[in-house]
Amino acid sequence: MSADRIPATRPLDHLAMIGLDSDAALVLREGVLSYQDLRARVAALSGWLRDGAGLEPGARVATWAAKGALTCLMPLAAARAGLVHVPINPLLKRAQAAHILADSGAALLVANAARMAGLSAGDVPDGCRTIDEVALWAAVGQGGSSLGPSASDPAELAAILYTSGSTGAPKGVMLSHANLWLGAVSVAQYLGLSAADRILAVLPLAFDYGQNQLFSTWHAGGCVIPLDYLTPRDVIKAVARHDVTTLAAVPPLWVQLTELEWPEDARASLTRLTNSGGALTRDLVTRLRALFPAARIFAMYGLTEAFRSTYLDPALIDAQPTSMGSAIPFAEVLVVADGGGEAAVDEEGELVHCGPLVAQGYWRDAARTAERFRPAPAFSRLGGTAVWSGDRVRRDAQGLLHFAGRRDAMIKSAGNRISPQEIEDAALATGLVAEAVALGVPDARLGQAIHLVVRARGTASEAALDLPGKLLQELPNFMQPKVIHWRETMPLGATGKLDRAALALELAA
Repeated sequence: MSADRIPATRPLDHLAMIGLDSDAALVLREGVLSYQDLRARVAALSGWLRDGAGLEPGARVATWAAKGALTCLMPLAAARAGLVHVPINPLLKRAQAAHILADSGAALLVANAARMAGLSAGDVPDGCRTIDEVALWAAVGQGGSSLGPSASDPAELAAILYTSGSTGAPKGVMLSHANLWLGAVSVAQYLGLSAADRILAVLPLAFDYGQNQLFSTWHAGGCVIPLDYLTPRDVIKAVARHDVTTLAAVPPLWVQLTELEWPEDARASLTRLTNSGGALTRDLVTRLRALFPAARIFAMYGLTEAFRSTYLDPALIDAQPTSMGSAIPFAEVLVVADGGGEAAVDEEGELVHCGPLVAQGYWRDAARTAERFRPAPAFSRLGGTAVWSGDRVRRDAQGLLHFAGRRDAMIKSAGNRISPQEIEDAALATGLVAEAVALGVPDARLGQAIHLVVRARGTASEAALDLPGKLLQELPNFMQPKVIHWRETMPLGATGKLDRAALALELAA
């Protein structure tokens, strides 16, 4: 289906209504939920949110917990109750969670006991109620009202997903019911998902790539097996145990998985591999093909601000292993030349995404919304508001896109988009350093490794001993610097600012 033929959309919670009653929808530690069970649990949870929690329509509900019934069902239950879901990545630490709670104006936080205990009084904004997830399910189990499928306007806000910006703290991307519904339809369509598919969800559900594994699978009537893994071997064991057909991952995980031995029963069930969050390499594609000769490999590119933009037809992966492919269903993806017109074949330009998958902007941030969400170029077929990605790409004679570089300073490490300023602010807040610059350095396993260049405020030898431990307390693991470089002086540019370009060249040498 082309971008010009957009299907009708529905409220997000209607995804629970698609599969057959007896089919498995969700495999949890405590048991398997059929689609009938899924409908009942969503109805009961949404009823408690509206009546038991007494939340007004449009209120934000935050979840901060590992994968389980709460994090899998809340997106649909909140939507059914007319609320807005704000998932918080369980890998985040107290400071990041506190920022998201305050910025979103959350009215309710549901978290597990350990995370709840780690919050101080000042971390939870006034008017935000908190409840442990065990207590939540106990309250839901006591009975009460159950809500049937909603009649929400698909244009209404359904979720706020927080993603790091190139500067400052994470920003919330506003997604409507229609954004999420069409994303599910689009992915289910081009992946060819069906009711026979069993998807192992190893990616964080707080990210659009991870969350869509739930939505696209349920749209197809398939089954999701959520997994929080400790080692890559856990992934292999789960694939074999659950006869998984589809596995989605980011390049660093694929690298780790291809370095391990796979038993034949694990490899045999996999028919579909998907990648996003970083480009595949020719070597990695070769290794994946050798391990999984019968599996189709989907290379994809996405933006939280537009859900996803492109995918590469698996039939082309061997010949074009590093290509981003072309637009996914319902998306129009343009290459805009520096002069504002459409870029010619093989001419580098900015990737601009148009169409109904474009988000509603950044939550309570009109300035940054105006920077990224702007009118579509005049030559767009769909028009309206577009996402100007800042990513530089070129389109070849076959119509396939190829990544050229990033305009901003974002660090892309292990599939995570990381704000350099957030790392720098954490380093400066320790009081141990006077200046700090965080950079991404090319790394074969991570895509980019985080290097932190600092100048000590006091004695460098003492600060060098204490800084790693301080950062470990304040930043999640994926934001930890791989290397900390200590400098007596920092290079300055012509304007007197820290010269990031000079440092980047120095570290790359």
